[in-house]
Amino acid sequence: MSEHAKSVVVPANPSAVVWNASRVAVLLVATVAAGTLSPLQSAVNGALGSTVGDGNAAAVVSFGTGLLIMTAVVSVHRRWRAQALRLPQLMRSGTLGWWNYLAGLCGAAVVLSEGVSVGSLGVAVFQISLICGLIISGVVCDRIGVTTAVPQLLSGVRILGAGLAVVATAVAISPNFHVPHAIFLVALPFGAGLLAGWQPAGNAAVAQHSGSLIVAIAFNFLVGFVVLSAGLLIRLGVGTAHFSLPAVWWMYTGGALGLLSIGLMALLVRGLGLLLLGLASIAGQLLGSLLFNGAVPGTYAPLHVVTVVGTVLALAAAGIAAIPARTNGHRAGAAR
Repeated sequence: MSEHAKSVVVPANPSAVVWNASRVAVLLVATVAAGTLSPLQSAVNGALGSTVGDGNAAAVVSFGTGLLIMTAVVSVHRRWRAQALRLPQLMRSGTLGWWNYLAGLCGAAVVLSEGVSVGSLGVAVFQISLICGLIISGVVCDRIGVTTAVPQLLSGVRILGAGLAVVATAVAISPNFHVPHAIFLVALPFGAGLLAGWQPAGNAAVAQHSGSLIVAIAFNFLVGFVVLSAGLLIRLGVGTAHFSLPAVWWMYTGGALGLLSIGLMALLVRGLGLLLLGLASIAGQLLGSLLFNGAVPGTYAPLHVVTVVGTVLALAAAGIAAIPARTNGHRAGAAR
């Protein structure tokens, strides 16, 4: 037998290969579809903010509905109830850094920015700004080892991805410079994205010590609701805010949409892994932002060509920034 013949590898079962490829394709499509829930949530919370006339009040309503759902979920399971009751003890003992309990503030910042910004910017520009903040945050958090087991080096490719995210934001908002306080309105979702890049690490730490991701998510909503409510109560006390409940039922679905998105991503990551999940979900968010831009009453904003260009640039930035850097001659692991 020749050396060439010895090196021939018998291919795997062709039907199994086709099945695996088909399975991945289905999961990718499902993840893209699940990713559209984020801009839909932004549209709902943006419409809520426009209707009640106060982004802080809208965020309280959205977080409040999410907290009610999670409280009901935790309450029905004895083990989850026990794990939730352990959290005060963990906090007193100092076994977990106090900053990990503040992950809910990241989600609160996102929801607050939705209530304030979406009505003026539109869903598409809001999502581009948010995602670009997330991309930069992901690169920084990976570098300092917050989100990965091995810190990722700041390679030229990853810096390019972060830089492209800034360009994408600038391109997307360029038609909105005539909007009053446009820079501030864009800075809100961009800054929220910078914070939200760390949120999964905080939630994961709480989940590890409490023994339940469900409990960590519920606590996430509790922290966000308390902080947002405190801010609203202070503003009501000094007369700079007002609070009213909308009469339209679907404006109360923001919290449920956020929870549905979290649940679907938790299921889909098992079949795709973090890298493919992250890219597919971002693609879904950007596609959904174009679809839902102005589709929900109270969130209309004209869709410019440069907004579409910014969407493409943001997706390219996400793909580039997700390329793992090399550490000690080996791949350091998947990026965000």
